[in-house]
Amino acid sequence: MTRDVELQCRCGKVHGWLRDASPSTVNHAICYCDDCQAFLHHLGRADLLDEHGGSDIVQVAPAMVSFDRGSDLITAVRLTPKALYRWYATCCKTPLGNTPTPKLPVLGIVTELFQKAPSARPSDEVFGPPAGRIYGQFAVGEPPPGSVKLNVRLIATMIRKLLGWKLRGKGWPHPFFDRASGDPKYPVTVLSTAEREALRPLCGPRPARA
Repeated sequence: MTRDVELQCRCGKVHGWLRDASPSTVNHAICYCDDCQAFLHHLGRADLLDEHGGSDIVQVAPAMVSFDRGSDLITAVRLTPKALYRWYATCCKTPLGNTPTPKLPVLGIVTELFQKAPSARPSDEVFGPPAGRIYGQFAVGEPPPGSVKLNVRLIATMIRKLLGWKLRGKGWPHPFFDRASGDPKYPVTVLSTAEREALRPLCGPRPARA
């Protein structure tokens, strides 16, 4: 059964909806990559990482997501000029979603965005438990079981969903990109090389600061 799920930043100024959510319409996984870790350290939101530096992420089609309040508070950062767009709320530094260019119809949402809404329910109840763990080679301390080796089943599921979303036109409307121009709707900042490098010691197996 699908349901509409509220999205809300920590302070409540940014609000929206994820439509038709269910375990069959999303991809739920834990990512330990150093970029996801670096992004949350950059925001000052390392509290959203688990004890191994993992981000609890739900991947969805962009057309499933819309914001109805606080769009003037949305911005993005890219860790390098060609890295993912990592969107967040400027009011309280809540991550809103990670996206490649709009040519690839996928949006990764840190589950914190679902937990602050008035109607919040545990993520595993709505999306099912995480289907896998990836990039464990960057995990803090001992990599969680199954996170280092290539997860063929998880990758196959993601490819199947991506193809389905693309064929069904689920890339549009996009919450973060303008369809006519393909450009971002909101401001985007790119970290300098020095800024990106300064985040590296905070991430990975032996971080300088937990």
